Amino acid sequence: RTGGPVARARGAAGVPASRGRVRAWLIGRLVAGTVPARPAMVSKPIPYGAARKAEMAAYAQRHYGIDTWRLVKPRVIVEHYTASTSFASAFATFSADVPDPELHELPGTCAHFVIDRDGTIYQLVPVHIMCRHTVGLNYAAIGVEHVGTSDAEVLRDTAQMRSSLALTVWLMSRYSIPLADVIGHNESLTSSLHKELYAPWRCQTHADWRHTDMVIYRARLLALARSYGMRVGPTFAPRASGC
Repeated sequence: RTGGPVARARGAAGVPASRGRVRAWLIGRLVAGTVPARPAMVSKPIPYGAARKAEMAAYAQRHYGIDTWRLVKPRVIVEHYTASTSFASAFATFSADVPDPELHELPGTCAHFVIDRDGTIYQLVPVHIMCRHTVGLNYAAIGVEHVGTSDAEVLRDTAQMRSSLALTVWLMSRYSIPLADVIGHNESLTSSLHKELYAPWRCQTHADWRHTDMVIYRARLLALARSYGMRVGPTFAPRASGC
């Protein structure tokens, strides 16, 4: 080899490139190799003691055939919106360990993260603990909620989207989750990771983050990931759900 990276950034016949060009080249190399930083977040834990962990383990046994409350290896990130207008409302819902009004089962619903309208990221539950937020995927999924009442509302919110993309790309990097496994709640049935042992729930999902809106979200996420030089694989390809 003839010279290091700076020397190879010189022009033909050994003529030095301008300092500006060398500096730009070096900055480009550094940025391309940068690991996404953990975004600023506020720790706001919900009650998740021994009783709730036992309920989660029992739920996991019924629905996934695994007797644990631990999220051993996160493999998918599910985006949601809260269908409410404040973080306080979402926090109160997730704090209450009561049967949910739709499916009437314990533990209460929760998500690992909630992103407020001003872009504040709250962490409610450690990632190594299962949260009940997506039927068929809780055994493998990190749940990210956005305060809001529609996909479009969240997509238009600059501060909220900036934080959402920063959090999601960091989680992808931290847990080696490919772009194909960043999905909206409404896409859950078409995920290759969907698994539900309780037959009446096999086709249960929600309307938040439909495929058309997640196409937009994932395109923005891909652009951010590329700015870090991340290899994230192909985008999500829905599978036939049979529902």
